[in-house]
Amino acid sequence: VSTQSTWDSHRLYIAYSTFYILGTLLCMQVHFVGFQAVQSGEHMAAAGVFFLLQAHNAVFFIKNNLSSNSFKQFLKVGLTSLVGIAITAVVLGVATGYISPWTGRFWTLLDLTYAKQHIPIIASVSEHQPTCWSSFFFDLHCLVFLFPAGLYFCFKNLNDGTIFLIPYGMTSVYFAGVMVRLMLVLAPAMCLMAGLGLSSLLNTYFREFHYDPGTKVSKKKQGKEDNITHVVSLAIIACLTGMMFSYVVHCTWVTSEAYSSPSIVLAARGHRGEKIIFDDFREAYYWLRENTPENAKVMSWWDYGYQITAMANRTVLVDNNTWNNTHIATVGKAMASDEETAYRILQKLDVDYVLVIFGGLISYQSDDINKFLWMVRIGGTLDPNIKEENYVTGHSNLIDSQATKTMLNSLMYKMCYYRFADVTQGSGKTRGYDAVRDSVIGELDVQLNRLEEAFTSEHWIVRIYKVKPEENRP
Repeated sequence: VSTQSTWDSHRLYIAYSTFYILGTLLCMQVHFVGFQAVQSGEHMAAAGVFFLLQAHNAVFFIKNNLSSNSFKQFLKVGLTSLVGIAITAVVLGVATGYISPWTGRFWTLLDLTYAKQHIPIIASVSEHQPTCWSSFFFDLHCLVFLFPAGLYFCFKNLNDGTIFLIPYGMTSVYFAGVMVRLMLVLAPAMCLMAGLGLSSLLNTYFREFHYDPGTKVSKKKQGKEDNITHVVSLAIIACLTGMMFSYVVHCTWVTSEAYSSPSIVLAARGHRGEKIIFDDFREAYYWLRENTPENAKVMSWWDYGYQITAMANRTVLVDNNTWNNTHIATVGKAMASDEETAYRILQKLDVDYVLVIFGGLISYQSDDINKFLWMVRIGGTLDPNIKEENYVTGHSNLIDSQATKTMLNSLMYKMCYYRFADVTQGSGKTRGYDAVRDSVIGELDVQLNRLEEAFTSEHWIVRIYKVKPEENRP
């Protein structure tokens, strides 16, 4: 037993040390990560386990080379010194800033309400939302049902591999439920656990077709029991096989339809099943690149920052690298403020054009009005005067006849609904009808004084406004 325990200890030491060293070095080769792999608070637990294993194996090595009395003295002095050095190193690292504290994203994994209360920019990201049950089934299909079977067989046959799989699988399920982006972490754990469950189930039912000559049962009784057992086993094997075929078909369809569609060119199906292409984003970015100065600065919500930079080749104030909360809060404040206040912010930031996404004409759900409350919440972290209750009434609709005066005067509302009533009136729809919010807007005759419309895409998804120069200035 002692020899086996020592062997297992060496295996663990070699496996973890190799994994930690190579994994850390490879992570550090990524420019964005760099030394964060050894400096961020989230990585300190892994580093602690690594150093603990080194200390554990060093103690056993010294024990084999010292007498019993000498080893006891060394253990007292060595352990005291080691604990003291470790505590001092951690305290100094945190005090000097070498070891960074846990980030808001990490705290959100432990406390679901943390981001919304303290860092709304994190809570506003769609990938940080909790995962709904339909997403689990959409992404994992039948693996959702095979996972519990795999977990059962792990507990039934405990060994090094299954003991690792149990906490790996359970923690992956928890974290994937907290943030939808962590479905990527769950996927390999789900495949391993479901594969183990499927293999064990097939092995169990295929075993029924093997005859054991040592079993002493009457031929009549044995024949009857075998027939029933074989039928049940065949039925279950057929169900599992059909499940696997449907899994392959589902994965192929999801990959081709849901995860292979570009986010720039949108596609939809018409009433008769025909495919409709919405090329508004590419059209707008092309217009920006061809019709604005190369040094023009564009303000938009951060979601579109990378796209504008890459496709329009123009400078943006904020982009998808959401680490600078102050810049994003400033943009949110400008969008939530009235036109005069927003104009002062635009002048201070030297903004030339403002871009908004609007889906009210063709029912495009992911527009800026649906994201507007997040702009208010994030802008409120910079300016306490921006409060969500000033924009929201007793019902859920922000823009209809019951909308607040603050909402109707906000820059976002004016840029989205400028000339909207006129275009809906000419299309045979109710004047000012918003197809996304399913209501008529509260202010039909929207006027802009400090901005002028520069471009509106074919389906009104992308709208670009030029900031007018100050009066008496060229």
